[in-house]
Amino acid sequence: MGLTLGDATGIGSELVAKTLQSEEIRQMATWVLVGDERVFQQGLSVAGVTLSYQKIDNIEEAERDDQVYFIDLHNLSPDAYKLGRLSAESGQATGETLTYVLKLAQLKKLDGVVYAPINKEALHSGGFHFQDELHFFASLLDCKEGFSEINVMGDLWVTRITSHVPIKQVSSLVTKERVARIIRFAHDTLINVGYDNPKIAVAALNPHAGDGGLLGTEEIDAIRPAIYEAQEQGIHVEGPYPADTIFLRLKTKPFDCLVSMYHDQAQTGMKLLGFNKGVTVSGGLPVVITTPAHGTAFDIAGQGNADPGAIEQAMRLAIKLAGF
Repeated sequence: MGLTLGDATGIGSELVAKTLQSEEIRQMATWVLVGDERVFQQGLSVAGVTLSYQKIDNIEEAERDDQVYFIDLHNLSPDAYKLGRLSAESGQATGETLTYVLKLAQLKKLDGVVYAPINKEALHSGGFHFQDELHFFASLLDCKEGFSEINVMGDLWVTRITSHVPIKQVSSLVTKERVARIIRFAHDTLINVGYDNPKIAVAALNPHAGDGGLLGTEEIDAIRPAIYEAQEQGIHVEGPYPADTIFLRLKTKPFDCLVSMYHDQAQTGMKLLGFNKGVTVSGGLPVVITTPAHGTAFDIAGQGNADPGAIEQAMRLAIKLAGF
């Protein structure tokens, strides 16, 4: 399994250093770290830990199951950035590192990839001009459609109709075709990971689910027709439910997957359920890719108190998704 350090200016290298202290985690896979060794040494120092690993020049040298390996790209010196500060140099190195490791996965040299938190603005400043990392990955892997971001919190899966777009664009992107496609994507994804008949709940876009059209017609024109179409296809899906109460339904009428309309509509509830447990999956791509559902945490970078819970969950889920 490939493992990258994320944006060097954040908490990524610290998280990786802490997580690999667990013997159980180390034995779950042959972990191949990819990045700049100097950045990782900084992460070890910040975390106050040590780690035994073997440097290799290429993936073919990773032969032993009981060893952590490191491919040093030597592409970023800690002298080139400051912890907790946006850095174009770090963004460039992040993009280069992800390109390297995803190409290995595309060539079937890795069974999956886990990346520590990255910063979209830094990635863009570093020369990788994509809407977000999902579209960056899709471009690298020659994937044109059928992909979407998924968040996982324990047994709850969450995906969305729109993701990293301005709020003012959301309404125009909520179409019957798009909603139907994401419902199908959610259903197929959960089937592929072992759910027999996943129950999917769909959030409304407008307050009170539109109040019969008084507060917006997206529910009438797009969301409900897409739900009805999916039900006719045998998919267990219900809604649309008002977004302000949909997470409360988990206690009384639990569901396996939530389809939300936009990023913060679902992310707020997910992170309140357990900030240190959430995982983001780049779904629908030919490579297993996971990451913690939180960001680079510039405000605590370098302090040594970052919680590795989410990246540990991302590593565990990547192994599961890879079929092990």
